[in-house]
Amino acid sequence: MTPPLSRRQFVQTSSAAAAGASLAVPAVARDEAGAAAAGGRPVRVAVMGLGRGLALAKAFSGLPNVTVAAVCDVDASRLNRGVKDVTAMSDAPPKAATDVREVLADPTIDALLVAAPNFWHTPAALMALEAGKHAYVEKPCSHTPAEGERLAAAAKKTGLCVQHGTQRRSAPPILEGMELVRGGGIGDVYLARAWYANGRGPVNLDAPTDPPPSLNYDLWQGPVPRAPYRPGMIPYNWHWFWNYGNGELGNNGVHALDLARWGLDAEFPDSVFCAAGRYAWDDDQQTPDTAQCAWTFPGGKQMTWEGLSCNKLGVMGDGFGVTFHGTEGSVQLTSGGYRSFDRQGKETKRSANVDFGEMDAAHAANFVAAIRADDPGLLHAPADVAHRSTLPCHLGNIAHRVGRRLTCDPATGRILNDDEATALWDRDYADGWEPAVPA
Repeated sequence: MTPPLSRRQFVQTSSAAAAGASLAVPAVARDEAGAAAAGGRPVRVAVMGLGRGLALAKAFSGLPNVTVAAVCDVDASRLNRGVKDVTAMSDAPPKAATDVREVLADPTIDALLVAAPNFWHTPAALMALEAGKHAYVEKPCSHTPAEGERLAAAAKKTGLCVQHGTQRRSAPPILEGMELVRGGGIGDVYLARAWYANGRGPVNLDAPTDPPPSLNYDLWQGPVPRAPYRPGMIPYNWHWFWNYGNGELGNNGVHALDLARWGLDAEFPDSVFCAAGRYAWDDDQQTPDTAQCAWTFPGGKQMTWEGLSCNKLGVMGDGFGVTFHGTEGSVQLTSGGYRSFDRQGKETKRSANVDFGEMDAAHAANFVAAIRADDPGLLHAPADVAHRSTLPCHLGNIAHRVGRRLTCDPATGRILNDDEATALWDRDYADGWEPAVPA
């Protein structure tokens, strides 16, 4: 079962949120990391992928006695800019590398922050664990269900810290709202409704050509089978092609579904259905731009997700959110706070909000504190939780791709009695790049 919020975790975070100040999360970050630093050792981290990775570098470089000691990117121009940006953050130039294996061979590095594309997340984290490094893995933690299983198994086997980049688990207002949901404040909770809306445009790739000189395209592909370079795929639009990304469900849906599953106190689903397709644009994208997905869990619980990649009008007028519906009322989690309602839909409370950077700081601090304590049990988003929260995204995509409802084993989430769907549980890898749990 998903563990309830610990009293220590709730008090550390919600007390700051109750003050209603926008600086609540950084205060918690400083408190948690600072307490560990007082009697602990310096922590040196490496960042892989200098898009989202620069935001992580900022969060970690702001923590006491933490150094962003190395940066890694397969694009030389991004790597050079990243070195300059990190140097400005920390007043010390980091080591620069194109190949993450060079970073992992450095015995002074304590942890790898994986912010490369989705298909790299689990393979890179497993390589880090094999090298004796801790790993911070951006969402989704895996590109396939099998990868999620491998990551959870590797974290358990090595005893190293693996933190998932679902940073709302470290946001005080979110935790306060979650305590209300899980603590009986709205009665028995039977439905979690999640959504994401954005206004993305069409994506049409150019014909195959040689990659730009600054890009090591072979290394960018890493674990995936080789395909010709097509302009328009990199640096972001790989999200919408199955060989590299997981569509909007894995890109942003995982943030909401992580909270939805947590609030429901649900583990693995017993069924999933997804009605999805491409409707907004006639273009080259493979993943859906519009989706309605539903998962059922033992005990009479249901979770739904609505995804609109090309229309910003989300549920309740918000682009992101989760609502929990119980026998005595409802709670809405927004991007950085919450609102509660009685059974008639009348608002009863509204929290302060925190922004994404503040959540990053608190989540990074939690990861560093767990490293210093040598205790993965302190993590807010450990690998086993990451797998259980990412799996609904994979199952939803698989249900869409095979075009039917799936029945799952509620003990493991594995697909039952459907060979076509089960074939999508794992993927093919480039020779020599097959991910494996450390021996």
